[in-house]
Amino acid sequence: QVQLVESGGGLVQSGGSLTLSCAASENILNFNDMGWYRQAPGKQRELVAVINIGGRTTYGESVKGRSTIWRDNAANTVYLRMSDLKTDDTAVYYCSARILSHISWAQGTQVTVSS
Repeated sequence: QVQLVESGGGLVQSGGSLTLSCAASENILNFNDMGWYRQAPGKQRELVAVINIGGRTTYGESVKGRSTIWRDNAANTVYLRMSDLKTDDTAVYYCSARILSHISWAQGTQVTVSS
């Protein structure tokens, strides 16, 4: 079972930016894709961004245009940069790693955007 360790969450002002990182305990190229999902209180978990083994990226509609996902293969780490943060971005952010239909999840990191 892969271990995923997140960092970079916290309190940010509206309009600000942050970068989340997710370090994996094994070669990230073992996975079909890695990425980020988020879950706000009372809402379902939703896609933020994923990057697949070929480097193709997919973004959720709510963050498209103000988020960038990338990876450092040598460091086995995936990053997410979010800009122009809004209070609606407040959520627990979860790093994911998928092999076929199996998804491993990190513990989650809280991101709170203050107005």
